[in-house]
Amino acid sequence: MLRVEDIHLSFDKEVINGVSFTLKAGQVLGVAGKSGAGKTSLLKIMSGLLDADAGKVFFEGKEVKGPSGKLVPGHPDIQLVDQQFHLDAFHTVEENIREMVLYLPLKQRDKWVNELIELMELEDFRTKQSRYLSGGEQQRLALARALACEPKIILMDEPFAHIDARLRTKLINYFLELKALRKMSLVLVSHDGAEMLGFADQIIHMKNGKIARKSAPESFYYRYASIEEARLFGAVNSVMIDGKRLYFRPDEYALDVVEGKQWIPAKFSHSLFTGPVYQNYFTTERKEKVVLYSFNKLQHVNGFTIVKKF
Repeated sequence: MLRVEDIHLSFDKEVINGVSFTLKAGQVLGVAGKSGAGKTSLLKIMSGLLDADAGKVFFEGKEVKGPSGKLVPGHPDIQLVDQQFHLDAFHTVEENIREMVLYLPLKQRDKWVNELIELMELEDFRTKQSRYLSGGEQQRLALARALACEPKIILMDEPFAHIDARLRTKLINYFLELKALRKMSLVLVSHDGAEMLGFADQIIHMKNGKIARKSAPESFYYRYASIEEARLFGAVNSVMIDGKRLYFRPDEYALDVVEGKQWIPAKFSHSLFTGPVYQNYFTTERKEKVVLYSFNKLQHVNGFTIVKKF
């Protein structure tokens, strides 16, 4: 559906260096990386809102032109939701959405606008001008405007940064339904790789303007290429055994002695209840801090064995 070919971009310094990948119809692609990795600039180039220094983007076989090659920048089938939101400040919530659905007959238009307002839980702000909305409310309105166009691709830059966990889960499930029903593709950019683990089909790790790695979410979580990459996708423990530094996730352990594995004595410190699981904190004999996830408190545990899942 969308092909990115050898994109290069520089401002004061190199921002993107030789990025290439393909986005399939109905695919959810995560792009993770630290601030300054080039993620946001890449989305703007993909949407046709920024010119690359070199390289091209193709959508359904046709080149996506940037501002220098098109009178009105952008592409009708590709919607970008970034941190600027791009709302009409003096228009109400309803007006902001309605102006994006003028292509529909009136009855369908009203139904679709109401559905989006309900989805984003903006009913109480329907007649409020967008300039008076909070950051989270503006973000939800920007997502509603992008959905209103019924695009084939939505590019999202930190789309859940100002949205609480409950609504974030609701919206993710909605996007996954659209993916299944309409074959709509999504690209989710974030500096927090953990929030895309259950959402993305594939993840790209960008580092210093380049693609450091592309793989499945499970691979990034359990088979990380470096400790830096591991920390990008969640908590990771570090212990020294027989002169070697070992890393493991908080769920990669056993509380019994495992043949061929070394038992690690540890002293329980405290537990944090997070809802689904407890985060149990321990200190090893080498004074290393370790966290183990479990469904119950582990206050009576005095050690563990590392059991890698992959």
